Amino acid sequence: MIHYQLRCSTDHGFDGWFKDSAAFEKLAKAGMVECPVCGDTAVRRDLMAPAIAKLRTEAAPAPAPKEAEAAPSAQPPQAQAATAGPMPAQLFALLQRMRAEVEKNCDHVGRDFAEEARRMHRGESDRRGIYGEATAEEAESLADEGIEVGQIPWVPRADG
Repeated sequence: MIHYQLRCSTDHGFDGWFKDSAAFEKLAKAGMVECPVCGDTAVRRDLMAPAIAKLRTEAAPAPAPKEAEAAPSAQPPQAQAATAGPMPAQLFALLQRMRAEVEKNCDHVGRDFAEEARRMHRGESDRRGIYGEATAEEAESLADEGIEVGQIPWVPRADG
């Protein structure tokens, strides 16, 4: 596997892992390497620092990072509250795109999510993509009934 630092034509930096350099070239040429921030497929390899092996010496303990040096989070406070720590910007952008796709392709059923999922499972309602709210107990009950559901972090929309 090879790790590359990548950059899209709108200057977003990100990284990717590929089988080898030929695999990266083939995927990039086919437009299959996509910027996680903006979706641009005009992606190129960026400059990287070389990996240089260090001589084995007695390891000194790493200094603890100073709180003042910690970079402030660039994400909205709602996203920080829903995670154990700051969410990487690329993951946040991916979740925003996922939300947009869900809203575009699925029906919002609000607090009736569990009941609508049951109706679809029993054949009383047309099978389709739905999203909405369910308590942990409702989700567990659905799973016990053999109804597969998933949960994704619901981040603020990309358009604000």
